[in-house]
Order: sequence, then structure tokens, then C-alpha cells
Amino acid sequence: MEIKDIFLIFLASAALLASASILFRLLIKTYYEKSTEAYQNKLVKNQIEEVNNVYMTMRGWSHDYHNHMQSLKAYLAMDDISEARAYLDKLETDLDDINLLFDTGNIGVDAILNSKISLAIHNGIPVDYKATVPKETTVTDIDLCVVIGNLIDNAVESCEKVPREQQFIRLYIGQFKEQLYISVSNATNETVRKLDEEYITHKRGNHGHGLKRINLIVEKYDGFINRKNEAGVFVTEIMLPL
Repeated sequence: MEIKDIFLIFLASAALLASASILFRLLIKTYYEKSTEAYQNKLVKNQIEEVNNVYMTMRGWSHDYHNHMQSLKAYLAMDDISEARAYLDKLETDLDDINLLFDTGNIGVDAILNSKISLAIHNGIPVDYKATVPKETTVTDIDLCVVIGNLIDNAVESCEKVPREQQFIRLYIGQFKEQLYISVSNATNETVRKLDEEYITHKRGNHGHGLKRINLIVEKYDGFINRKNEAGVFVTEIMLPL
């Protein structure tokens, strides 16, 4: 066999090996992304169901407000103060740990926001918030809650890394023309000059996974995302079609 033939075989083998390596990496990446997506979707779905139960309990209590007042008036009319107090104590117990902060118009978003923002406030993080969402959007409830949930989780994670007196989260969700505008600002101790794939890749753990999931969903709906990092502040802005 001539040297030329050996060289050609070597090149073909090298090219085949390189192609196999690229294909293998693509398969691993696809599997990783799909596994992460399926896992997070399952977590978010379970969380939405759990928080919806709390949300609907609060809604139900509000709906029964008239009946509660009638019962209390009946006890008071009979001068049965002890039963009136017992009834109020039972209502107070039913409302323990239920903090309904949001009524955006979208029950799925209400559920995730009430859950995560209530927890952030409970942990001592100051939160300024305002949110309105149409009942129906082109974005599925699961995708919308994944985006919002990851944004808040990342904001809370960043706040936990700075002194308590510097912590803050600002959340705004609203409709702008035919777009849903989402903005989350939070305290951070990072100073990142270039917010690109390299930044996301180096954010290991849940934070990195969350950033990738947000990007994938925004791309899925041909939306827009902008991340800004200034001294002590990290801002994410997202536009999604309605």
C-alpha cells in the first residue's frame, strides 16, 4: 500500500472519528436538555398543583365570607361569645400560612407568584411587585411558569449571596401592545461584562439550568430576552408574544 493511500485512510478515519465525536456531543447535549426540561416541567407542574390547592382554598374562603359573617352574627345574637371566638379561631387557623399577594388574572401565574414571592418575603427579602397577565396567552401555562419561576429562583439565589441590608427584588409583569413584558431586578455581588452563552455555561447547578430553560422557552416563542448587569444589580427583561 502506498503512502498516499495510507494518508487518505488516515484522513478518512480522522474525519469519521471527528464526526462521531461531534454527533456524540450533540446527542449528549440533546439528552441533557430534554432530561432537564422534563424534570423541571414535572417539578413546576407539581408545584402549580400544590399551590393551586392553597390558592383555591383562599378563593373558597373569600366566596364563603357572607356565610361566615352570618354564622358569627348568629352566635353574637345569642350572646354566645365563646362560640363566636371559637369560630374566629377556626377561620384564623384555616388562613394560616396563606398569603394571597397576586391576582394577575391568570391562575397559573398567580399560583407560582404567590408561592415564590411569599417565600422570599418570609425569608426577609424586600420585594416590590406588580403583575397583570391575560387569562389566555399563546405561551402555555407550564412554559410561562417555568420562565417566571426560574427568574424568581435566580433572583432569590443572588440575593442570598449579598448582605441582608442590600437584598431586594423588583418584579413587573404586564402587557405591552401584543407582548407580555416580564422584568425582574435583584441584588447581586457579580459583575459580568458579557452576558452570553459563555456566562450561562459557567453558571453551574440550578442557576445555570434555569438560565438555559428560560432561553429555550423564549426562543421557542420567538420572544426577546435582555440581561443587564450593573454594579450590585442584575436585570432580566423578557418579551413574549400574546
